[in-house]
Amino acid sequence: MGDDESAAPVAFRRVGEGDFPVLGRWLAEPHVARWWNHETSMEAVARDFGASARGEEPSEDFLALVDGRAVGLVQRCRIADYAEDFAPIAALTEVPEGAAMLDYLIGAVADTGRGLGPAMVRAATDLVWRDFPDAPCVVIPVVAGNRASWRCLEKAGYRRVAEGEMEPDNPVDPPLHFVYRIDRPDR
Repeated sequence: MGDDESAAPVAFRRVGEGDFPVLGRWLAEPHVARWWNHETSMEAVARDFGASARGEEPSEDFLALVDGRAVGLVQRCRIADYAEDFAPIAALTEVPEGAAMLDYLIGAVADTGRGLGPAMVRAATDLVWRDFPDAPCVVIPVVAGNRASWRCLEKAGYRRVAEGEMEPDNPVDPPLHFVYRIDRPDR
């Protein structure tokens, strides 16, 4: 693959229990661990990703694939399905009924800086439009200090609609978050 893979098509497949070792490795990567602040033991990965893999909760986890190779993770849900996420976002900006939310990471540091993040987010947003026909928008809060993440959203066509304090995933971060949104193109 070339240095800029932003033109490479991104495909997705649901995360299964057999993917937990790769998720554990990715979560341990310093560029991921800094922002996700997640336990990386197989028990912790199984605990936190297992229910989604088994279809037992409303969120969905996907491996992002480029040329069949797993390069990242995308999580998707409807914001209203998770009150602990809905209330802090709704305190900063309007969250329309049916709004979706994504979270994402690029797994290996060697895959960062190649345009994969924006391509992955654009492709995941297209999946929201396809699979959630009543979703009017996708809303994503990002800790303000994670410049790479919010720049990724901007490159993927999202716009900043709010900023304010929310509980960060990593307690070392200040609470300032930027909230990004993209509206369904046919509305």
